[in-house]
Amino acid sequence: MNSSAGNTARLLGAGLRALLVLTVLCGVLYPLAVTGIAQAAFHDGANGSRIEDGSGRVVGSALIGQTYDLPDEDTGDPAKAPEPDLRWFQPRPSHGLGTNSVNTRYSLILSGATNKAADNPDLVKLVEDAKAAVVADNTTASYTVSPRDVPADAVTSSGSGLDPNISPAYAALQVHRVAERSGLDVDRVAKLVADHTQGRTFGFMGEPRVNVLELNTALRDLTRR
Repeated sequence: MNSSAGNTARLLGAGLRALLVLTVLCGVLYPLAVTGIAQAAFHDGANGSRIEDGSGRVVGSALIGQTYDLPDEDTGDPAKAPEPDLRWFQPRPSHGLGTNSVNTRYSLILSGATNKAADNPDLVKLVEDAKAAVVADNTTASYTVSPRDVPADAVTSSGSGLDPNISPAYAALQVHRVAERSGLDVDRVAKLVADHTQGRTFGFMGEPRVNVLELNTALRDLTRR
């Protein structure tokens, strides 16, 4: 019986030592090492790819899209879609984004695509309505948008519904409207778009893109001067 108790005590002792060693290794040293490497080699990504405005305030993440809508008004119709705030560059359409009218915060609701076939009547109508809205919103006194000039990303959402980027073509299409609404010269707004256009990753992956939050943050800093 004494031998059995001794064996039990040794097993418990070995188990406790293993628990202590593994806790230190896996629960302390490994997380510290991974965190240290991430902070040293991938500082921006490890901290959420945060975007700051001119005053150093964090306004969002470069990885998550935002909407730029007018302040919500109680219309009594919960099905009514919010109207875009046309002072800002608009992102891709999405039902998975929260509302951000002042570009300082965002509210993530859900993420997902429509999962509808290309010939689905509801999707076709959604795209047609979106194209008509893009043409109407971006046509100004000195600039007319043709339906054939509307790029695909202006009327379709991404697979996640949270794409933070738009194509340079969609950004360029919005330049005249943004310049008119903000009281800036068209060439100045066009240069702002060019300055925030990113090429393909490593020169061959993906497509050229413009991060809408970064662009709108720069636009707001510019109009505040």
